[in-house]
Amino acid sequence: MSVQMAPSVLSADFARLADAAAAVAETADWLHVDVMDNHFVPNLTIGRPVVEALRKSTSLPLDCHLMIDDPDRWAVGYAEAGAANVTFHAEAAHDVVQTARAIRAAGARVGLGLKPATSFDDYQDVLREFDMLLVMTVEPGFGGQEFMADMMPKVVQARRFLRDNEMQLWIQVDGGVAAETIEECARAGADVFVAGSAVYGAHDPAKAVAALRALAEAAIPTSGCAHD
Repeated sequence: MSVQMAPSVLSADFARLADAAAAVAETADWLHVDVMDNHFVPNLTIGRPVVEALRKSTSLPLDCHLMIDDPDRWAVGYAEAGAANVTFHAEAAHDVVQTARAIRAAGARVGLGLKPATSFDDYQDVLREFDMLLVMTVEPGFGGQEFMADMMPKVVQARRFLRDNEMQLWIQVDGGVAAETIEECARAGADVFVAGSAVYGAHDPAKAVAALRALAEAAIPTSGCAHD
């Protein structure tokens, strides 16, 4: 697997998001943007206008994580706003396949997010419609939460399923990813790592990203399947 680092601006200064993007531009692969609507999760963050503004201010691909109700209606707009990847939650969508295809048609990759209580088994049959599976390692809604190690069997299960079925998807983990937890995630089969507090709470965010990448790369099993 090829490690992809996606620092989350949820932990950055919202008044200086362009600076936050610039701070990790040399070491990150993606910039993770958490969109919350105060309905699907009990928090309100940013929306499409901010994504459009960020797209103009950074060369990093934007990885938009939609924690919103009715993504079937709203998700395509984030692809149109310039997001390179749009992830929506299975629990919020009425038709995950139709929504995935609409996002793809708008020019973005598409990810499927699963909350901690959501079973991987329920969504195996639709994974060929996606480019990425997001396994939440906290309850979505707020940054700085404690990592849920009991989500690692879900990551292991997903990686095994993808390998056995010769499917090339990224597996992303989001929530509590830090120096103390990223190796466990990598060993389980994750290859895209969202880190917020561990990056933007550090004195040098760029160095923090590089250090986390090194830990993940060292821990990934050499027999893992890379995503092209």
